Amino acid sequence: MRITVHRLQSGRLEGICIGCRTAGGVSLVSIIVAFPNRDNAAKIRNLIVRGGMDVTGVCTAGAQALQYADMADEGIVVCGYKLKDMMYTELREYLPGDFEMLLVASSDKWTGGAMEGVIGLSMPVKAYDLMNTLEMMHRTIEQRRKRRKLEQKNRNSQQKAVITKAKELLMSRNNMSEAEAHRYLQKSSMDSGTNMVETAEMVLSVMTE
Repeated sequence: MRITVHRLQSGRLEGICIGCRTAGGVSLVSIIVAFPNRDNAAKIRNLIVRGGMDVTGVCTAGAQALQYADMADEGIVVCGYKLKDMMYTELREYLPGDFEMLLVASSDKWTGGAMEGVIGLSMPVKAYDLMNTLEMMHRTIEQRRKRRKLEQKNRNSQQKAVITKAKELLMSRNNMSEAEAHRYLQKSSMDSGTNMVETAEMVLSVMTE
């Protein structure tokens, strides 16, 4: 993997605002780097860290990436086209709904149209393009977080009760923890383009028939 780095005389990456990507030195979202070649994964990780973002984990297999993702509420997976145990499409399907994916691969792998929820970045990778793309994805997650908080704030007691009842049903029928049930409703609402109240109503309708 060839990586192009543009630097200023100060040694900082050109065009990168270090301070805007961290809060108190801690990354605002989880970033997971997954490539079949560990050396390539380490190079990408180093670029991201030098750009001012923290990396949660580096791995070579999709199963490992999913383990890291399960420990976070939201984040970004930076990965190659094919990992040791699965294609990027399979990894995207298994990722929690609040995760974004950045596919780093030759342009012929994704110019025909990457799957939904995947942004493509062609090789060779330029540090400037990598960090700007991650910044854009980070802002998308931040906007989604703000919308969710606003939605939660505006829910009335009846709507909250519907969500609680749906979570309790998932916990009893599917042996889920409360956190797992909540994440299931969140992911389902994102996948279907509905809000959590509508998703909860659908769960109750299907599971109580």
